[in-house]
Amino acid sequence: MSDRITSWHSSPSKPSYTPPAGAVDAHCHVFGPMAQFPFSAKAKYLPEDAGPDKLFALRDHLGFAKNVIVQASCHGTDNSATLDAIAKSGGKARGVAVVDPAISDEELQALHDGGMRGIRFNFLKRLVDDAPKDKFLEVSRRLPAGWHVVIYFEADILEELLPFMAAIPVPLVIDHMGRPDVSQGPDGPDMKAFRALLDSRDDIYFKPTCPDRLDAGGDPWNDFAAAVAPLVADYPDRCIWGTDWPHPNMQDNIPDDGHLVDMIPRIAPTEELQRKLLIDNPERLYWAD
Repeated sequence: MSDRITSWHSSPSKPSYTPPAGAVDAHCHVFGPMAQFPFSAKAKYLPEDAGPDKLFALRDHLGFAKNVIVQASCHGTDNSATLDAIAKSGGKARGVAVVDPAISDEELQALHDGGMRGIRFNFLKRLVDDAPKDKFLEVSRRLPAGWHVVIYFEADILEELLPFMAAIPVPLVIDHMGRPDVSQGPDGPDMKAFRALLDSRDDIYFKPTCPDRLDAGGDPWNDFAAAVAPLVADYPDRCIWGTDWPHPNMQDNIPDDGHLVDMIPRIAPTEELQRKLLIDNPERLYWAD
């Protein structure tokens, strides 16, 4: 693997929608810069640098106040790049780490001190080689107070993961709703299965995000809006939103971030829903301490 890829829009539009003051982009990443923070030898993709300066410039351009920076798989379990971005944010960012399950309690506390508030378990086989559920469960029992677990999976393994998720003793956040087939509509089997998961415990949050990944119809992603708006309406206290910038592995279908922001009022049409999605819920998860 030698060719570095660019997966983000070079000049995203200014969104028509203006987020409320204090809004949080609660799912984004940083890549490198590689000279300072080398990528993992196990990385499945090698991106161009997309560091904190670019992320914070985009934040301001789109009208957000804060970021939650999720450790990208290309950096493996070395969270240095994410910690560096949080440190440079002036208190405007928190993070989600990826860790070796054998991490010590002292190392977890150091991540907490650096602004991390959760760990991510990735079950996408095209991105990770090994996802040991037993070891993941063990580390989830040792997290600092107030932390949660973020889980990324595809809809076809949701049933397989149910016992594992039920055993995790801290709140859960599901990335991109577990990647349902939005063409099935709001009452399709994927959404019904995901709703059953949400109903199984009251501390599962979700991200109604990534129409560019989930809607094969393309921008303006009408199937996504139709399938996801009822979910946000029915679970308003358990959803958080993010751009997914710099859109890992989307180099062949790069979304316009301004258009992604304009999806917000389509899935959360009232000011109350928008405030919960963009401020109240992410603040509860990431800035409660």
